[in-house]
Amino acid sequence: MMSDFLSKSFYLKFLKFGVVGFSGLLIDFGVTYLFKEVFKVQKYLANAIGFMMAASSNYFFNRIWTFKSTNPNIAFEYSEFIVISLIGLGINTLILWLLVSKYKLNFYLAKVFVIAVVTIWNFLANAFFTFS
Repeated sequence: MMSDFLSKSFYLKFLKFGVVGFSGLLIDFGVTYLFKEVFKVQKYLANAIGFMMAASSNYFFNRIWTFKSTNPNIAFEYSEFIVISLIGLGINTLILWLLVSKYKLNFYLAKVFVIAVVTIWNFLANAFFTFS
């Protein structure tokens, strides 16, 4: 198990996951901004909508490119990915709330930090569960 964790293939998957995640970041920020600033949706709800839109697009890109999944049960695999993303959303929202409410950090600056933390969670959980 530890040798898989240290392999070149594992690091390459993490890099691909990062590229996919960057596309998700653009979706996340874009949708969050649209809902928060244009539609005047409460900021944490706007954050959740942006996060889930990004998670859905990330599933499809990670399935095809990062992990090259051939699992025929796409609905189950997608469900696992979304459950992991929802746990990530919980982590995301908790840390975001702490940074904004308690430490008075700018919402979007805090979001950048939170995305980095949740990316590590999402990659490891998906590598070892969803796409294992």
